This record gives sequence, structure tokens and C-alpha cells, in this order.
Amino acid sequence: MSTSDAGTPGPGEAPTEDALDPVALWSAFKRAHEIVRTRVIADAAEAAGLSEPDLTILAALNKGGGSLRQSELAASLGWDRTRVSHQLTRMSKRQLVTRERAAGVIVALTDTGRQAVTAVHPGLDAAVRRHFTDKLSAQEIETLSSVLRRL
Repeated sequence: MSTSDAGTPGPGEAPTEDALDPVALWSAFKRAHEIVRTRVIADAAEAAGLSEPDLTILAALNKGGGSLRQSELAASLGWDRTRVSHQLTRMSKRQLVTRERAAGVIVALTDTGRQAVTAVHPGLDAAVRRHFTDKLSAQEIETLSSVLRRL
């Protein structure tokens, strides 16, 4: 989907009335998020036998060096601590992560979890490119990245 396909102006074009309407912008953002998320997960996580929450947690732990405090993990994902706890219980049963009490709860990738995130990464990268970044110009990626970091 190019920017003009989404009803937003292309380079050098004036913003449309919809682009200036906060509710329309919010709706477009939510729709784009759901479409891209669904396609990326269908391509990457499901092919690897992981749920979206599994993949999200494994990727966050991998990015964090293999372990994080459970409270830091929840905060980094923007998830409620109860949601994280329930998901970690399911993942622990499948031996993807471990939890240990030591100055809080430390969540760590197991060898199985590390193998899963390593195996899914090439497919995830390809799916993100195919369904998201390849549809944007370099300038749009820079702008979007700047905006999202500000939020």
C-alpha cells in the first residue's frame, strides 16, 4: 500500500481533509497496524509454531541479551504484568523461557527459546520487509520511525 493508496498525500501534495481529522488518522493507523500485524504473524510466527505473544516475548528477551526482569519485560512491551505472567507460564511449560526469583523475577531464554527466536528471525525479517518496509520510501521510513519513537 503506497501513501496515496491510504488516502494520505504523496510527496508535494496537500493533506486531505481525512488526513487532518484526528479520528480518521487514528482509524487509518489502527487498520494499517492490524493488517500488517496479521500478515507478518501469518508468515513468520505461525510457520515456526509460535503464537504472536510467544514471538513478541522471545524477540524482546533476545534483544535484551537473553534475560530481563519480568517487570522490565512487561514495561518494554506495554503489557499488563498479569498478561505477561500468564504468557510466561505457558511458555515455561513449553521450555521456551525460565523464571527465577533473584531481586525480582528474572526471565531468561532457554536453549529451546533461543533456537526458536533464531530460527524465526529470517522469516520474520522477510515478512516485515514484504508487508511493511518495502511499501515505504526511505524518507517515509525515517519519518515514521521518528514519529513512533516520539509516541
